[in-house]
Amino acid sequence: MALFPFCKTPAGAVRVTRIQLLLYCLLLSLIIYFLHGRKVGVSVKSPHPNFHTMEMARGREKTGMAAVKAAPVKTLETPWGAPLVWGDTHNSAWRRAKFAQQGIHTGLLALVVGTYAQFIRRFLTSAETYFLPGQTVTYYILTDNPRSFEPPFELGPERQLKVVPIAELPGWERLAQRRMTLLADAIRDSVSSEVEYVFCADIDQEFVAPVGEEIFGDLVATLHPELYGMPRNAFPYEFKEISSAYVDEDEGDYYYTSELYGGLVSEMYKLARACALLILQDQANGLIASGLEESYLNRYLINHRPTCVLSPEYSWWDSSLAADVSVQRLVSFGRQCEAFDKQQREDHKC
Repeated sequence: MALFPFCKTPAGAVRVTRIQLLLYCLLLSLIIYFLHGRKVGVSVKSPHPNFHTMEMARGREKTGMAAVKAAPVKTLETPWGAPLVWGDTHNSAWRRAKFAQQGIHTGLLALVVGTYAQFIRRFLTSAETYFLPGQTVTYYILTDNPRSFEPPFELGPERQLKVVPIAELPGWERLAQRRMTLLADAIRDSVSSEVEYVFCADIDQEFVAPVGEEIFGDLVATLHPELYGMPRNAFPYEFKEISSAYVDEDEGDYYYTSELYGGLVSEMYKLARACALLILQDQANGLIASGLEESYLNRYLINHRPTCVLSPEYSWWDSSLAADVSVQRLVSFGRQCEAFDKQQREDHKC
């Protein structure tokens, strides 16, 4: 018998019944469906990564990294159970109420050298308004130019300023190599006997919204706003295996910024001292991590996970890569300038 109704055999035409015709139509439909399905399957393209190379500035070499603008997902807890703080959540309100009753004395420590003196007044004025309002705070400023504090600043009640003179440190890279040692020495010699908590911040920043008691924790780190929500392979951890800051591919949960970190005085001394030793080890071998002190900070925080992690609200700058946050609380002018192109840097006098 012929396969199709209009085919002929040597014996002549073949008569086709209605049942056979229905079977032929069904078979033809299955063939067409199968061929169409294969065509669609072949035409589907594999998704391309939504990443592009991000170059980090500030005169230091960075590895190429993948990055896209992170979605504003408010995760409230880290994988190891530490709070991930967003200032306007119920959990943050509870934390503020809890710590406000304890009468905590806090230090805010910043390093000011060279031309960075221009940021002092804006930093302190904004801190007076927004940093732990109503709490007792001592500002510790490590500087190579104590005269930059003349005339004296007018501070509110329960606030005081202490200037700690240091030797001149020309050059950003040299400063970065010495920063952790300076912090450790200051905490040991001055800070530890006077306050319970201390936070280290870059001076080229401005508080623009309240930063309250929700930030307290034994060891506190802040998420990098351009890397929040990014996959692990986008983090610019130190890649040189011979460096003390090296991070293996299967290590790391977040990438933290060096713009703001803190905690109990005892924990902060351990952090600064350990990072200083890692830097000295690399210097002895003629090395320095590509991310400077931020690389060593991240290495330490992988080994000693923070007990409190601050969201990008607490370290933010306007960048095409920065996470969208509903409130910016601490804004970095230095990192902002890095995000500008050449013309924008000139316009903003970076």
